[in-house]
Amino acid sequence: MKFALLLALAVTCAAQTAKAPRDPALIDDLVTANHILASEGILDGYGHVSVRNPANPNRFYLSRSLAPGLVTAADIIEYDLDGNPIDDTRLSYRERFIHGEIYKMRPDVMAIVHDHSPAVIPFSVSSVPLRAVTHMGAFIGEGVPVFEIRDVDGMTDMLVSNQKRGQALAKVLGNHPAALMRGHGAAVVGESVKVAVGRAVYLDLNARVQEQAILLGGKVTYFEPEEARKTAPQDGFERAWDVWKRKAAGK
Repeated sequence: MKFALLLALAVTCAAQTAKAPRDPALIDDLVTANHILASEGILDGYGHVSVRNPANPNRFYLSRSLAPGLVTAADIIEYDLDGNPIDDTRLSYRERFIHGEIYKMRPDVMAIVHDHSPAVIPFSVSSVPLRAVTHMGAFIGEGVPVFEIRDVDGMTDMLVSNQKRGQALAKVLGNHPAALMRGHGAAVVGESVKVAVGRAVYLDLNARVQEQAILLGGKVTYFEPEEARKTAPQDGFERAWDVWKRKAAGK
C-alpha cells in the first residue's frame, strides 16, 4: 500500500514537471512579437517578450538570451513562474523574473513586454508623469506608476535579476497595463501577446507625442479617465498586428 502511494506521488510529480506539447501557433506569435518589436524600434539588441502557457498557467514561454530580432521557434524556452527553465540549459535572460513574478500576481495577464524605449525613459526619471494624450495611448488613461529599484535593494545594477526585485515590480505595476522602470525602461502587459505588443508600441508613441506637446509651451490637454476607458482600442490591435507582421517580415 505504501509503495503504491509513493509510486502514485512520483507519477504525479513527473506529470507536473514534464514539458507539455507546445502550441505551434502560440510559439509563432511569440516569435513574431519579438520581430515586430525589433522592427518597430521598441526592442533592439536587448529587452524581451513572453507569453503564458494557456495549457499550464504556471508556466511561460520566453526566448533564450538572444537579440529579439534573431529569435526563432527553436530559441523558445519554457519556464516555471520562479524563472526556472524546464529541461533546458541554455543561457537565460537575467531579467526573466520580471515575467514570472508578474504572472504570479496577475492571473489576467497572458503576455509581457520588457523594453528600453528611449521615449518613455525621460518620464521615469522626471517629475512629469506619463499620461494619455493620444487615441491609441488611451489605455494608460489612469496613469502609469514608476518602479524605483532603490526602494527594494538600494544601489544595484538596475536589473530585475531575482525574485525579490520581480515581486516589487509586480506590486508597483498593480492592475495597471504598464509600469515605468526608473532610468531603465518599461514593463507592459496584456491579455494576449498582440495586446502587449500593441501597448508597448503605442506607449512609446504616446510618450513622444506628450514630449512634443510639452515642448510647444502651451497647456496640454490630457485624457480624462472616463474618456480614456471609452477610447482605448477595442480590437486587440488585430489590424495593427497584421501590418506590423508584414513589415517585420520585409513584405
